[in-house]
Amino acid sequence: MRSIVITGASAGIGAAIARRLGRGGNKVALAARRAELLAEVAAECGPDAIAVTADVTRRDDVERLRDEAIRAFGGVDVWINNAGRGISRPVLELTDEDLDEMMLINVKSALYGMQAIVPYFIERGHGHLINISSFLGRVPIAAHRSAYNAAKSALNALTANLRADVAAKGVEVSLVMPGLVSTDFARNVIGTPSAVPPSWTPGTAMKPQTAEEVADAVADVIAHPRAEVYTNPASPEMARRYFEGLGAIG
Repeated sequence: MRSIVITGASAGIGAAIARRLGRGGNKVALAARRAELLAEVAAECGPDAIAVTADVTRRDDVERLRDEAIRAFGGVDVWINNAGRGISRPVLELTDEDLDEMMLINVKSALYGMQAIVPYFIERGHGHLINISSFLGRVPIAAHRSAYNAAKSALNALTANLRADVAAKGVEVSLVMPGLVSTDFARNVIGTPSAVPPSWTPGTAMKPQTAEEVADAVADVIAHPRAEVYTNPASPEMARRYFEGLGAIG
């Protein structure tokens, strides 16, 4: 049994991770801004689950989340930075506000989490930090997600640098990169909403995963720590094709 903190846990991938880990007997502390939805998810995650209403773009809220989890569980074993938001704008249409928002939600919130929990892990001599990124942070094949791709790429770099910093200090640092996932994420982007296609034709694009499949991948990373994981089986091959100059998927 582990004590696990999950940000962005009121819906989508975060909620699925919370349910999966809570069902596995872990103690989970869930964080998000939407208190009512968060409480509903926490109620599905076992009797030890706690809901902490927090805005993870505020450093004070992230530190309070850490402190409440430690107080409730006696410690934290795993911290999952999952909170994020997308955008639907090409590069030439991005505003200052667009870029600032993407960096704040997708990068700075995770940075606050890393800076809040990793010193605690180092002091204890063990712990596991997991950052949820995106396939698009490594392979930017969706131009309308431009600033989101850039933010996730920045998160990937910070994660790799943190891993190097703590390599000999007993702390695991993992990067999880989902591909296309069937959630409301695409409908809640800044700009024009989009939806995951209702059907999939083999060979035409990346097959959408469910949030539950991503949650299973995260649970496996916790059980068997490793540096980087693509959750979609097709993602490594698509990444290889991209970097070999064979063109985008589809």
